Formats: sequence, C-alpha cells, structure tokens
Amino acid sequence: MATEQDYVQRIREVYPQLTITSAVINQTGQNNDVLIVNDEWVFRFPKYTDGIHQLERETALLHAIKPHLSLPIPEPRFQQFQNKKVGHVFSGYPLLAGEPFTREIFHDVRRDHDVRNLSEQLGTFLWQLHHIPVSDFLRGQFLEAPDMHAIISQLYQDVQVKLFVYMRREARQKVSHCFEAYLSDASHFQFQACLVHGDFGTTNILYDKNLHKIAAVIDFGNSRLGDPAYDFAGLISSYGEDFLEHFSPVYPDCEQVMERSRFYCSTFALQEALFGLQHADRQAFSAGIAPYR
Repeated sequence: MATEQDYVQRIREVYPQLTITSAVINQTGQNNDVLIVNDEWVFRFPKYTDGIHQLERETALLHAIKPHLSLPIPEPRFQQFQNKKVGHVFSGYPLLAGEPFTREIFHDVRRDHDVRNLSEQLGTFLWQLHHIPVSDFLRGQFLEAPDMHAIISQLYQDVQVKLFVYMRREARQKVSHCFEAYLSDASHFQFQACLVHGDFGTTNILYDKNLHKIAAVIDFGNSRLGDPAYDFAGLISSYGEDFLEHFSPVYPDCEQVMERSRFYCSTFALQEALFGLQHADRQAFSAGIAPYR
C-alpha cells in the first residue's frame, strides 16, 4: 500500500515546480486514494488497475462539462497518465469548499432550516447535467449508449451466482421477485439516455454550512451515458424520497423517473457487496451484504 511520501514523490517527479509543504492522505475511498496537498490541492491516485482508465476518462469529461453546470465541480490542473501504473497515475485539482453532505448533516439542517433551496440547487444541477448535448462533443470519445436491460440482467446474474450463498432464503426470494418484475416490464427501458453522474450521494455532494447551500459536486468517475433515474436514486438513498418533492419547478417531468429510481436504489447495497468481493474489500462487502444476511 502506497504511503503519503510515495505519492508526494510521484507528484514531485512530474511537477518539480510545485512546492509541497504538507500532505494528508485519505484511503477510505472505494476507487481512489486522496492526497490533500498544502490544504489547497486534491490529488487522486487510483487504487486498482481498472481505475486508471476511469480517472483519465473522468479528467477529460470534467473539462468538457464544466461550462454547462452552475455548481462548482473539480477542475483538473495536474495530471499524470503516461506511466499507467497503480501508484503513479494521478489527477489533481484545487480543493473545493464545503464538507460532505452526509445524512447526519442533512437531518441537522432539515431540523433547523427549510431544505427547499438545497433541493432546488441539486435539481437544477441534474437538469443541466442530464441535458448536456452529449452527441456534440463526447459521444465516440468514451461514451456509448447503454443497454440497461442487459446491464440489469447481468447484475441479477452476478447477485445470484456470487451473493445468494451469503443471503437468507427470504432475502433471496425478495431480490429475485424485484429483479424479475422489473426486467419483465418493457416500459422501464424506454427512456432517453443522457449523461449521468453515476454516484450522486452523500460523499460527493459538498455543503457549505455557513452559507447554507450546496457548495460543489465531486467525483465523476462513474459518469456515463445512462438512465437519469440513476442519479435520482442516489438522492433517494441518501436523503429520502421526500427531499425530491421540490424538484418539479427546476426539473420538469421528474415524476416520470421515480419508479425506476426506486428500483435502482434497491440495488445499491447489492452493488456494494459485489464491489467488495471483486476488490477483496471486506468492509464494502460486509456493509453491502448486511441487510440480506
């Protein structure tokens, strides 16, 4: 496992002109180790080989979509993709203000304030993101329209083969019914694919407690063409479905995605468990499989 000094050395090799006076590492992320440099810069280093292309792709995406969005997002200034080895590849951007908008902070805020403006900020952001004209400058570079039926079918197969052995019988039956009912309804797959964030939840939404507003959105590593309902599902999982009741003025027709959003939300723990198995991440596996034991 790489240390702070290992990562500092990698940065200095590529950017010797950058004076580094402090560096603090955070290794709790699923896909990337994060190094905070000089309390000013965020450097992300992929933990796994399959994360290298993902970070390179994300860096290009951030440059392309920034002009279309009203909330701040990471703006990469430093990068190293020549030596494509874990521990060497990185992307760095200015540290954004705010703190993760966790469930605990959300409940505290809701107790003391009206959260309508926060909901409208995030609804506006999703409307902007979901309506970026992807075909104009992104399609063909690294994005392809998804076959969601095939993706969900594969997820169901993976759950059956890899996770059912760890699950109680009633949980297996409930999961099977949920997947099979969803897959059998063709209307669930009749949507216009758009650019989605792909991990739109507590850790990637930053909140400014002094100004009582959303400060930024980070981590676009899972962004892709997909179902806009997936991002709604992230918010439901994080803050509850009631939080979306103020979306209508800023995100027209948002009600059309809610049924799909609820289904996606029901799969998040299973996806976390599968991630844990794939990457030998015991914490992720335990957290994901816990509701089904």
